[in-house]
Amino acid sequence: MLGLFRKRRGSTPPTTAPSTPPGICIYAVGDIHGRYDLLLALQDKILADAAERQERHKIAIYLGDYIDRGPDSRKVVAHLHANPLPDFTSIHLMGNHEQSMLGFIRAPDHHANWLQFGGLATLTSYGVGSSALGLETELRQMARELEMQIPEPERVFLERLEAYRVFGDYLFVHAGIRPERPLESQEMADLFWIREDFLRYTKPHSHVVVHGHHVTEEPVVKDNRIGIDTGAFATGCLTCLMLDGEERRFIDTREPETID
Repeated sequence: MLGLFRKRRGSTPPTTAPSTPPGICIYAVGDIHGRYDLLLALQDKILADAAERQERHKIAIYLGDYIDRGPDSRKVVAHLHANPLPDFTSIHLMGNHEQSMLGFIRAPDHHANWLQFGGLATLTSYGVGSSALGLETELRQMARELEMQIPEPERVFLERLEAYRVFGDYLFVHAGIRPERPLESQEMADLFWIREDFLRYTKPHSHVVVHGHHVTEEPVVKDNRIGIDTGAFATGCLTCLMLDGEERRFIDTREPETID
């Protein structure tokens, strides 16, 4: 089984329909952003779907951005760390928001902008007071308090989040990749932050890239990428991409439409 998890180094795109390795079913979860309620609801739907795939080795890949913006970052982190889905292999990737929070803890003076794009909600969820003034002494105090409020096992969990994973014909990463650059030569900043250069690129990559980071109303399916960040913190729609061999389907937290 371990041989199926090795990162593929070839740069030639697949000539057939993209596929997961034989016997492996993957559930990739988009940006959660503090919506603990939606995470629980989506995991229930994933478990219901997985119950129909008893003969598969099931993998849950979380694409990063667990924190910020939504109200329950602390609960999301604690849940992902301590409560993996039963009978699943769980893989947790780093998002730009986790990278920014860890940077703020280490060097608040240089990462104060994190507070302006979602960090204040995370501070609140951990019971840390914040100041709109952003003075150096206040920033350092907030960073110290935040570090103390995050239990050590969860801090280690966050520090060990992975940059990307490859399974079969699919690459899983938070933001995307720098086009026409080998996977082993990618820069971390691009994996967590890249936008337009990746989104506009239409030629094949070495793998079909499954990513979050770029909010869209519906999942985006292109020949070279699949985007599944549906803005859960604001829309109430947290999305999962299920991959099983050549099969693809989406699972999300929206209620089924009813017909009067």
